[in-house]
Amino acid sequence: MLIQRLRLQAFRRFDAAEIALRPGFNLLTGDNGSGKTSVLEALHLLAHGRSFRGRVRDGLIRQGESALSAYVEWEAGARMHRAGLRHAGGSWEARLDGEDVRQLGQLCAALAVITFEPGSHALVDGSSEVRRRFLDWGLFHVEQGFMPQWRRYARALKQRNALLRQPGHPSAQLEAWEHELAQSGEQLTQLREDYVAALQPALSRLLPDLLPAAGDVVLTLHPGWRRQELALADALLLGRERDVTLGYTSQGPHRADLRVSLRDLPGREGLSRGQTKQLALALLLGQAGHLAAAQGHWPALQLDDLGSELDRHHQRRVLDVLAASGAQVLITGTEAPAGLAAGDIDVAMFHVEHGRIRGPGE
Repeated sequence: MLIQRLRLQAFRRFDAAEIALRPGFNLLTGDNGSGKTSVLEALHLLAHGRSFRGRVRDGLIRQGESALSAYVEWEAGARMHRAGLRHAGGSWEARLDGEDVRQLGQLCAALAVITFEPGSHALVDGSSEVRRRFLDWGLFHVEQGFMPQWRRYARALKQRNALLRQPGHPSAQLEAWEHELAQSGEQLTQLREDYVAALQPALSRLLPDLLPAAGDVVLTLHPGWRRQELALADALLLGRERDVTLGYTSQGPHRADLRVSLRDLPGREGLSRGQTKQLALALLLGQAGHLAAAQGHWPALQLDDLGSELDRHHQRRVLDVLAASGAQVLITGTEAPAGLAAGDIDVAMFHVEHGRIRGPGE
């Protein structure tokens, strides 16, 4: 995948700005608060339907404006694509390749962007929700049957939770929705387990370069209930009385978690801050490599403030891995990261200040 052009309007500090990106490495420098991270944030919004720094209504729209807009052109699989998004916080409208978009998932399916940013350590030391989102984003891009199953499960879960809170909670309706929840939940879990198994080799190949002290890694899925002992239908039935008391469904794929075991390092609670970041980056790049193998081209990769997230030695390891991949990479920093300063990697340089993006030669 090659992003060629990004245009922003009323996006954080930018009144209007445009950047023409190059293949390979693109470095955006500027002072803190200049807006360089906002460029990555715009691409992330188009590709994920959300920002990695909060909700659209929480400062993403330029002060005094009613809505932001972002437009992107990219090449994937020898085809050109164009997409535009106008977002007002509570409402949005978008177009993809000249057609109206009904669900943001259509944009997310077309444009694949993976972002490593200061909050990415949560993939290792954060809540299980972060790791479920990581798994489901990857599945969304490589498994066509995932999203219908996920929506089926989410609908059944919502209905069961509503019935649990109803006075009298009609048992016939509960049984019907539990049947639907169990069927879709078992299939959803199987898709996740297959994906984790497929992700394992990609991560194992990367770990010697990105976190050599780990030795080896084992990924396992905790499904969200005692799957080795009970079918989901039985777990829901046995847990119904407790769930009525709680007012929500306490077991199932919505409680699943990805567990990461490192052969030569302690569990996530025992990792240093640097090791946590390295492992999070390895997981993201492993996912990118798996996606590249499945689709025939790499997603765009974004690394925000690389110089402050990793030391010089580990920066170099990461840059070597990225250079070998051939992926398009966007990196931000107040200055060129030490790993890039050696000058042996071809980099397109951009500078961001006062709401403007200056490209190479400007």
